Amino acid sequence: MGQAKKVAMYLLVIFVLYTIITSPVRAADLVQVGFTGISTAAKSVGTFMSSLVK
Repeated sequence: MGQAKKVAMYLLVIFVLYTIITSPVRAADLVQVGFTGISTAAKSVGTFMSSLVK
């Protein structure tokens, strides 16, 4: 099981590097979308917690 996890992780890293090298603009767009999603989720959690305190 541990060996399969290592192989999967290596394949993921190779895929990410390939994507960045072949299409850096698209990779940057995907990272920006990811960070935007994380930011929106954090703001939503903050709003929810603030409404619970009130």
